[in-house]
Amino acid sequence: MNIDIENLKKRIIYRSQYRGTKEMDKLLGAFVTKYISILNNQQLLKLEKFLDLDDENLYKYYNGFKTTILIDNEDEIMILFKKFVYKV
Repeated sequence: MNIDIENLKKRIIYRSQYRGTKEMDKLLGAFVTKYISILNNQQLLKLEKFLDLDDENLYKYYNGFKTTILIDNEDEIMILFKKFVYKV
């Protein structure tokens, strides 16, 4: 399977910064900006799927609240996200 990595990265950056809520635009935009250049192809695909999760559940997960969906705490992208410290 051939993947246009640069196109994938652009798509991920855009999706992370235009979520619908300003808080998640900033949080996910900063998260993606920090890690996108160090992730391998497989991790980038996981990151793209991660961005399919809704803002409410991602926000709850990030802040340690109970989510309404099952989240894999062992997933490497989820681990990076949970450890990510957003700085204004």
